[in-house]
Amino acid sequence: MTGFRTLDDIGDVTGKKVLVRVDLNVPMFDGSVADDTRIRAAMPTIRELSDKGAIVLLLAHFGRPKGAKNPTQSLSLVIDGVADVLGHSVMFIPDCIDEGAKAGVAVLAPGDVAVLENTRFHPGEEKNDPAFADALAEVGDLYVNDAFSAAHRAHGSTEGIARRLPAFAGRAMEAELKALDAALGNPAHPVAAVVGGAKVSSKIDVLRNLVGKVDHLIIGGGMANTFLAARGVDVGKSLCEHDLVDTANAIFDSADAAGCTIHLPYDVVVAKQFQPNPPTRTVNVHEVAADEMILDVGPAAVEALADVLKNCRTLVWNGPLGAFETPPFDAATVALARTAAALTAEGSLVSVAGGGDTVAALNHAGVARDFTFVSTAGGAFLEWMEGKPLPGVDALKA
Repeated sequence: MTGFRTLDDIGDVTGKKVLVRVDLNVPMFDGSVADDTRIRAAMPTIRELSDKGAIVLLLAHFGRPKGAKNPTQSLSLVIDGVADVLGHSVMFIPDCIDEGAKAGVAVLAPGDVAVLENTRFHPGEEKNDPAFADALAEVGDLYVNDAFSAAHRAHGSTEGIARRLPAFAGRAMEAELKALDAALGNPAHPVAAVVGGAKVSSKIDVLRNLVGKVDHLIIGGGMANTFLAARGVDVGKSLCEHDLVDTANAIFDSADAAGCTIHLPYDVVVAKQFQPNPPTRTVNVHEVAADEMILDVGPAAVEALADVLKNCRTLVWNGPLGAFETPPFDAATVALARTAAALTAEGSLVSVAGGGDTVAALNHAGVARDFTFVSTAGGAFLEWMEGKPLPGVDALKA
């Protein structure tokens, strides 16, 4: 991506100490790594640097130790998981700054890989304290950020150090930045965005930003009920933020002014109980009874949304269309996700998705691998969709 230094710009790294910020904040079970997705994401960068003779020093946080050492949040716990994916031994260094770090680094040879202790054991990390960033920079010669998931935080290991050492984007970061640029930075139009989830309140800034950037805004999940209510629809017992009707109307007005079409469901799946496989009805939105809840988008609306996607070139997706964890209210999300995947496979659509619920929903639909790009970064992906600057990314700009 233009404007960012990548590993292609890093030059000869033989014998150089390269500090690589990665995401090792992985789920654990019985003392072992339960899901190594984030470790695998960092492997192309780690292997490339190691193969070129760099001394690879991995920086990461683990949990929320609040600036104090806590053995239950030591990165020593993930060493075996990193070594298993890498395929050879990885050294653990019991600090990330000062003599504790330097002494460990001193025994490493070119090509070796080590994990430094949790950066958040130091209060200066989350405060982005200049003295802490200086101390981190003293441990290495070069800096690579490969953790987009932490890029929305201006911390010592994401932003401060990048101002003190030659700084580059790793391969995972580079792929993320290219995908995001293709999705909203310089996308091929028409652009559609799917935004779902329970509450409008958590995504007001996303919606406000998107109406000025996309041609079609598809709103699903509990959020859609608030927009339906703003249009005078009685949504019964559905999850609905009635106090945000004015906000919804303001977003409608902004969309009109920007030439963005907002798509709401016109048929819905309703039930009287929110539980797996209850009795359901598929009805027009104006036929929801007072004791019913809207729990998914109906099949006619999904078919119409599929037609919208067929006429688009780019798709950004964040959040499910219905209560997808509870059958049968996964049907709309699965159907539209499979349409998007098929359009991507035939080359007519660039599809970029992100956020925890979204990744789970696309995995559930069996199509996560068929999207152009799926971001595992939750908060950072959301802040990018809100149009906010990401300090860890801005610090990498050439």
